[in-house]
Order: sequence, then structure tokens, then C-alpha cells
Amino acid sequence: MKSSIQNPKRVAAIQMVSSADKAQNLHEASLLIKQAVDQGAIIIALPEYFCFMGLADKDKNDHAEEFGAGVIQDHLAALAAEHGIYLIGGTLPLRSSEPERFYNSCLVYDPSGQCVGRYDKIHLFGFTRGAESYDESKAIVAGTFAPTVIESPYGKIGLGICYDLRFPELFRAMDEVDILVLPSAFTYTTGQAHWETLLRARAIENQCYVLAPAQGGHHQNGRRTWGHSMLIDPWGKILDCVPTEAGYAWGDIDTEYLQQVRQQLPALRHRRIEILKQKDNK
Repeated sequence: MKSSIQNPKRVAAIQMVSSADKAQNLHEASLLIKQAVDQGAIIIALPEYFCFMGLADKDKNDHAEEFGAGVIQDHLAALAAEHGIYLIGGTLPLRSSEPERFYNSCLVYDPSGQCVGRYDKIHLFGFTRGAESYDESKAIVAGTFAPTVIESPYGKIGLGICYDLRFPELFRAMDEVDILVLPSAFTYTTGQAHWETLLRARAIENQCYVLAPAQGGHHQNGRRTWGHSMLIDPWGKILDCVPTEAGYAWGDIDTEYLQQVRQQLPALRHRRIEILKQKDNK
């Protein structure tokens, strides 16, 4: 596919079906990143827990790394430097002060391989329907610093993780960003019902591109994830989507179109809630 955009900023959302074999997952991520680079992608995002999907959330604690050192972080840094890309490293478990729980963290690496951003997931997923039940708070410590926006030569990149998608106030607090990146592992049940609707809503209301890499298929632990990794434009149009199994969704960020949408419908400038709150606090 040839882009008609002047100086396109090509991006890609990697989709995986990660297992409990960390080495294999890292290898597969490397192959998919190489394929996306060959398509011209300069910003590439991996899915939540791209590196490891154990039999239970607590199993990830065995692979938790200290921030700044570890096999997973070294691998991400090396890939970013090798390909000269901005790499949003999905999520990986980072150690917390609690021995039995970890942070679910998204790290961003620049083309030199330097870590230029960290976001720890603040909203922890909980869902129960019949035999299907999840409670991330049993194994994960919620992050305390948000929102997280990365300044890059290709625009402002806002970070969220999976369940964060359901809380629009997080993204509104970022002010104006060019791309929202949301590494995810949505369950099949909740993804089928809400994934596309929520992603398109976040793109429309924040007038930005949304890059959503996801887990997508049947996992070794018996879990089934929804997949449908996608790239959405500021008008809410889906530019590319990978339904299930490994692959990547990709496309071009058109800065001129982004500004055109904001000029024609200046909704971001029309916001009143924060102004009214400030008046009330005086």
C-alpha cells in the first residue's frame, strides 16, 4: 500500500497470542516488529503482556524485573536501537515494594534504545460472569502517576493500558495528544461487546489517532482474548484491523488531516467543565 500523505508517519500495532514461554514470545515479537519495520513503520506498539501469559496473573510475578534492568527490558531497548524506531513495549511486570504483587507497566524506547517513558496501569480489571472471573488487584499494584504523555518528533503520544480504555477522564486529562496507544489483552467476552466502540469513542472525543495492539486468540492458559488490533483516525474511522491470531495493523498518521479535523470541529477548544471547576474553586 502506497501512502498519498506527504511525509507519512507510519505506525503499527502488533497482535500476538502469547504463551507461558517467555523466550518464544520475545522471539515472535522480534519477527513481527521486523515485518512492520519492513512496511516502513517508525512507531510500533506491542500488546499487553506480550512477553508472558502464564496460567494465572500471579505467575507473572516470577518474571517481574527491576525497572531499568532485565531480559525483557534489554530486549526492547535492543530492538528499538536496531531498527531505529519508537517502540511502545506493550506491558511487562515490574517489581513493586510488595513481594507478591507487581506493576503492569508500559515502557517506551526511542530510536537510540533509551527508555523515555513509563506508565503503570492505574485501573485494574475486575469482571465476573458465571464461571468467568478476573480480579487483577490480587496480583497487580495500581500505578499512581497519570496521565503519561511522551513527546516525540512524530507528535505527542498518550499511554493507557487495556481496562483504562473505559475511563475517558484519563485521556481527557492529557489535554491534546496526536496518538493514543492502548496495549491490551481484552477478554473475548468484553472485547466482542465493547472494544471497537470504546476505541472509536476515544479517537472521536479526543480528536486523535488511536493505536491499539492486542492479544488475540486462544492462549495456553485456557484464556481467550478478543484481538482486533487496530488503527483508528481522529474521525473514528478504522484504518486497519487484524481480527485474530498474530499479525499487525498498520497505517499512516496524517498530521494535516489531524489538524483539519480539529479546525473544522473545534471540540477540544469548546470544553467547559474544567473552566467551570476553576471558577468554582476561586
